[in-house]
Amino acid sequence: MSDENGQDSGKPEKRAAGAELVLPIAGLLFTLYYFTTIINVPWTAQVSAFFVGNILIGLIIALIIRTAIQVRRGEATLSIAPLIAPKEYVPKRLALLGLTLGYVFFIQWGGFTVTTFFFLLCAMLLLSGGKKKGLILTLSLILSVGGYFLFIVAFNTRFPKGPVETMLQGVF
Repeated sequence: MSDENGQDSGKPEKRAAGAELVLPIAGLLFTLYYFTTIINVPWTAQVSAFFVGNILIGLIIALIIRTAIQVRRGEATLSIAPLIAPKEYVPKRLALLGLTLGYVFFIQWGGFTVTTFFFLLCAMLLLSGGKKKGLILTLSLILSVGGYFLFIVAFNTRFPKGPVETMLQGVF
């Protein structure tokens, strides 16, 4: 770590573990929410969901305990500074968050396939700075169509139906 004169003070810099806990805590909250949504499904699905969810919760709790021990030892801090550094990435991160929230909001009207296509297209264009538009368009199309065949056709999941799902319902 450098002091104000720019010289190395010899102390190792502490890891900012607070930023690393954001996604696990969000995962924990989502898992708890998910448990409330599966109450009326068949018991076999409930067992599977609780099994996987409890493993996830256990791993998150282990991570939180490990982080707490590291903070207590002085090896880490609960700083979230890496989430906002470098500052020039903050607008892209906020835009990506907005796209994600928009995806969750609009999927009920656009359906899985169309909404996924536009989300992937916009997110990749945002992250690439608008470069390689043809490749991004092709990837977005392939991934959303692949998602349709995997999740809607093969796994028969109950994603919101949009124009693509409605049009192809009788075909597959």
